[in-house]
Amino acid sequence: MGYQDDRGPREMHKATCAECKQECEVPFKPSGDRPVYCKECFSKRKNEGR
Repeated sequence: MGYQDDRGPREMHKATCAECKQECEVPFKPSGDRPVYCKECFSKRKNEGR
């Protein structure tokens, strides 16, 4: 139930959105080999269906 699991709160990492260049936080460590998107750009891209 909810978003938390046994490991406690999700660790957030600072990243810069590849699309709008805003600083955002993502629940994973950006590896640098793939673009990172903020929530808004991510859902925009997802809804465009690719």
